[in-house]
Amino acid sequence: MHNNINKLTLAVTLASAVIASGQAAASGFQVREQSAKVLGNAMAGAAAGAEDVSYMTYNPAAIGNVEGTQVAGGISYIDASFELTDASASPAGSPLSYDRGGSRKGGEEAWVPSFAFKTRLDERFDLGLAISAPYGLSTKYDKEWIGRYHAVETELETIDIQPTLNYRATDRLNLAVGLRAQYADATLSNAIDLGGSSGNPALVGNADGMAEVTGDDWGYGYTLGALFQATERTRLGISYRSEVELTLDGNVDYSSDNAFGQQILARAQRMGRFQDAGGKADLTTPANLNLGIYHQLTDRLALMANAEWTEWSSFKELTVESGGRELSTTTENWDDTWAFSVGANYQLNPQWLLRAGLGVDESPVPDSEHRTPRVPDADRRWATLGATWMPTSEFGVTAGYMRVFGDDGDMDQNATPTNENASRGDLSGTYEVDANVFALSMDYRF
Repeated sequence: MHNNINKLTLAVTLASAVIASGQAAASGFQVREQSAKVLGNAMAGAAAGAEDVSYMTYNPAAIGNVEGTQVAGGISYIDASFELTDASASPAGSPLSYDRGGSRKGGEEAWVPSFAFKTRLDERFDLGLAISAPYGLSTKYDKEWIGRYHAVETELETIDIQPTLNYRATDRLNLAVGLRAQYADATLSNAIDLGGSSGNPALVGNADGMAEVTGDDWGYGYTLGALFQATERTRLGISYRSEVELTLDGNVDYSSDNAFGQQILARAQRMGRFQDAGGKADLTTPANLNLGIYHQLTDRLALMANAEWTEWSSFKELTVESGGRELSTTTENWDDTWAFSVGANYQLNPQWLLRAGLGVDESPVPDSEHRTPRVPDADRRWATLGATWMPTSEFGVTAGYMRVFGDDGDMDQNATPTNENASRGDLSGTYEVDANVFALSMDYRF
């Protein structure tokens, strides 16, 4: 038992080092890329795959299917690309254009680290620890782009620390529970039309400032999972991850890098407007449910399928407050979604396992009026390939590749003198979205 505690302490130290060197980000709000093996199967093995300790992030009961002590670590590289085409923008009720020729591309590159460890306490219990980045967002546009009053930079980084206890209820059934301690850090920025606020029509769109909100918080939740070996060749899995409520507490800062803007901002601040101050924004990372099946069709070929439900309806709006008053609100009203995937493994020889999969994912954005430059999400499909090399029975290396094909998504943000877009203006166009994801992981069994 003392040996197991020492191993767990070492795992925590290593995991902290991995997370400190990485950045949690994604082409969207949810980050599924926590295991190169799961990615290689298009997420089809998330609930029931249970090949190694890294599957604990998706189903905590997976560690009951892993003998002895094991450690796994990985990194995913996400290259997301999206661009607003056929774009137009103008102040509310005015024919003037906000277009100043900036790039309309907002995709970002990101690295997503992951780490997992488990050890067997006795014949009935397993103890595990997973550290991952299950939610993240990174979009950044030119400061001069046409939609700058709606968004310039949006970054959300999360870290989940998940200690897990698994109970081997029978020889076929594992039941697990885990605590989730989630840290989130966010940055939101957009341009502000200081010229328009000055009352001088000649300065509309030509004397910009910048508003930036930063904040962070810790929140807590839980995860539950079950893994059932229905037959010698068929395994069923189910897992649930709770929502986590966060209040991102930080600062609101205003600035301007042009002469007109600086003059107008200084005058406005003397009158008590655009004051640097503390700020906060409430954010809920959603609950989700995974259902999966894994079937060993032959000695070489395994088939799997997964269905994932995400409670995106908890993301109703994004409101930033400062000094007890509302600075801005963006209505989201997202819908709950389902993602479906199928995958296959083929054991080429004792050292090489080949992987492939296909998946589809619904967008939570209900319509063009609720699609925003911060999260230009749309329905997507993905295809994956991967391979695991095991030079020994204790050590494995896995590489995976995912190509994401996003549907075009129309956006129609309308402004009136009294709605939430009054200071942002109209913005419309069509988003073209796609992404490439590369993942690499290693696992070692003691």
